[in-house]
Amino acid sequence: MSSTLIDGSVLEGGGQLVRNAFALSALLQKPITIEKIRGKRKPPGLRAQHAAGLKLVAEICAGELRGAELKSTSVHLTPGAPRAGAYAADPHTAGSTTLLLQIAYPCLLFARGGAPSELRVRGGTNAAHAPQADYAEHVLLPFLRAHFRVDTHLAVRRRGYYPKGGGELCVRVQPVRESLPAIDVTARGAVVAISGKAYVAGYPAEKAELIRAAAQEKLVAAGVDPAIIDIAAVLEKPEDAIGKGCGIVLWADTDTGCRLGGSSTWERGTNLAGLGTSAAAELLRNMEHGGCVDEYLQDQIIIFMVLAKGKSTVRTGPITLHTKTAMFIAEKLTDATFSVQEEADGTCLLSCEGIGYSV
Repeated sequence: MSSTLIDGSVLEGGGQLVRNAFALSALLQKPITIEKIRGKRKPPGLRAQHAAGLKLVAEICAGELRGAELKSTSVHLTPGAPRAGAYAADPHTAGSTTLLLQIAYPCLLFARGGAPSELRVRGGTNAAHAPQADYAEHVLLPFLRAHFRVDTHLAVRRRGYYPKGGGELCVRVQPVRESLPAIDVTARGAVVAISGKAYVAGYPAEKAELIRAAAQEKLVAAGVDPAIIDIAAVLEKPEDAIGKGCGIVLWADTDTGCRLGGSSTWERGTNLAGLGTSAAAELLRNMEHGGCVDEYLQDQIIIFMVLAKGKSTVRTGPITLHTKTAMFIAEKLTDATFSVQEEADGTCLLSCEGIGYSV
């Protein structure tokens, strides 16, 4: 079978393009070659976490992998069929554990063998510029369980922070035998609860309270009823975390079952109160656009809409560049088709005619 050539510098031009392409390549057993990898990043090429993710997929599908080395700008995968089993990945950096999960999860969801798969990934659990482990646990996976009827559970065994990493996520994935159902998530409803967690590791407990209070103040100032806000301030135990770090993850639930997220994690020079304010502002922005998913869930669910059987439609806010990239890769490698209808209220109806993938 000939290899599909993909330009890794198009649209978002980063690691997400590579992750989606590799997952679909493995599921469809379609060889791919990606060139100009991370062409819009400085520096371009694979970083340790990307290389670890590619090797993980190659192991899951017993594929032939070439070029998955640090700084490489070209890789090739000739995949076999994904097999259920126990897998692990560790880039030995603070690279995001959730991005390792992102590339491997679709493969494990449709893995052959019948038994559940166990995935253990190490690195940063609350890294900047990536979904935090708490976001995956409280926003992404609940959405997938509720709408695509998957059986997947995530446990944070240990927190890992920049620059040491060393965190660990354990994920149990029950494979599906039939196609995922098409979804219709278009009724937003009213926000009835806002929950979250402000956390610190290696710092005094009052710093978590400072982050929590700043988030609460921002939400109340924007008109949110304090009675529906429940944000915990958490001090991680020393034995449960590697390194020092802090941040916050928030999520809002609506009376129709939608959940929207907002988060922030510490980076050098960041004001602690600013973490809470930033996460609350992000959540408010996603609440205000009237969609049923936030800007980050929007692109993460594309691959599942592609694999589902029939037409899926989700009401969302403005279509992000990451989502456009996910759609581009899906149309490059599958027969799925997308449409975007802009509504008068400023929301978008994002639809996908899925391929009805099954093992």
